[in-house]
Amino acid sequence: MVNLWFGGQFDRFYGALRIVGGLLFACHGAQKLFGVLGGDGVTLVSRVGFAGVVELFGGGLVAFGIFTPYVAFIMSGQMAFAYFLSHAPRGFWPIMNGGELAVLYCFLFLYIAAKGAGPFSLDYVIWGAKDQVSGPASTRKIS
Repeated sequence: MVNLWFGGQFDRFYGALRIVGGLLFACHGAQKLFGVLGGDGVTLVSRVGFAGVVELFGGGLVAFGIFTPYVAFIMSGQMAFAYFLSHAPRGFWPIMNGGELAVLYCFLFLYIAAKGAGPFSLDYVIWGAKDQVSGPASTRKIS
């Protein structure tokens, strides 16, 4: 049924998901590092400053599709760490402790790490379909 609606355009939708997710994550890094987009700048040599660097550069790399599985896995771990450090002490449920965005980013980037960059990425352009840096999950067939 879903194939009927989308007509085999899953690669395009996945590419859009990866690009938009990466760009939005990079915006969080820009907020932290430069105080733009409604954010407060922080000291670069701090835990939040390090998170800003990972968000800005990692989000950009994922958006462009460069070393995507590795970078996305690091960003997923960062979001899990941020959730358990900042949100979980305020309560169990993410919707009640303000951590739903951290959980969403964590699982989004975990999915991207498992799936790889996809055909709309620089990994694909540089290394091609067979040799792109996308890990073993991209070559596995699920039946």
